[in-house]
Amino acid sequence: MRMKLATSAALAISLSPVAAFADGEVNIYSYRQAFLLNPLLEAFTKETGIETNVVFAKKGLAERLEREGRNSPADVVMTVDISRLSELVERDLAASLDNETLEENIPENLRHPDGKWFALTTRARIIYASRERVEEGEITTYEELADPKWEDRICTRSGKHPYNIALFSSMIAHHGEEKAEEWLEGLKNNLARKPQGGDRDQIKAIAEGVCDLSIGNSYYYGAMLEDENQRDAAAQVRLVFPNAEGRGTHINISGIALTKSAPNRDNAIKLMEFLSREEAQRIYAEANTEYPANPDIKPTGIVAEWGEINPDSLSLQEIADNASAAVRMVDRVDYDNP
Repeated sequence: MRMKLATSAALAISLSPVAAFADGEVNIYSYRQAFLLNPLLEAFTKETGIETNVVFAKKGLAERLEREGRNSPADVVMTVDISRLSELVERDLAASLDNETLEENIPENLRHPDGKWFALTTRARIIYASRERVEEGEITTYEELADPKWEDRICTRSGKHPYNIALFSSMIAHHGEEKAEEWLEGLKNNLARKPQGGDRDQIKAIAEGVCDLSIGNSYYYGAMLEDENQRDAAAQVRLVFPNAEGRGTHINISGIALTKSAPNRDNAIKLMEFLSREEAQRIYAEANTEYPANPDIKPTGIVAEWGEINPDSLSLQEIADNASAAVRMVDRVDYDNP
């Protein structure tokens, strides 16, 4: 059993578009680091005998696919965040797929209406709250982040980051653009500092007393608990799953799309089907402290300890459709310059 790996550094050395890989393989372009995929792909190869080849990059894979055109060796793209999946659709790089297994295993709101992408895992965009300075139950919704009581008490990363744009898009979907902008202005007014860093940095800021609340993805908290150098900071925050008693907590996804040029289409579809089933769903979710996209598979480990999640049933495609409006809204309120 083997897995071929090309790192981001190897992107400069183009994979030969002509007979680049032998039969019995599937070629993956991935925005997620290969070590996070290894357990999945090893299980897939063990079950099917199909080898996998991974090219990893932090950015630019959609542009690469465009340059390679129909001669691209890529069969599938694996990515995090709905925005990158939408980019593949907008650039006409993703193939439509009508597949009974995928449609049975992945809920309708977690896949493209025409089968151009499918979620593999979900993560909640939650509120991190100081255990010391925020009482349990003191904040329970996203809407309350705009309450003046939190003035100078909230930290976030850039409003332009795709994770925040997806959240803001969901607010537009639920409240309309005018009300969502009022909310975002209120959130901005409550910032303790200029938006900066990543989600882990917001947890660290709470631990350091810079702020009392922040917004972040649930899996970052899980990853910090598993890191002995970050565990103490993570232990100082409480997780709040906003709107759990109402419409549900906003979620984002990691997902997969079949490329229009896939030279190993049948193998690629076998991989996609495998990734939607129980074994792979458990492996992938556990490796990344995320939730399985398949609703029949319950979370395990640290994630299970957080309790049942009530996810917002809003279509991820609707969130994607609101993304441009959310970006314009962030610009209008000048969110990143409090």
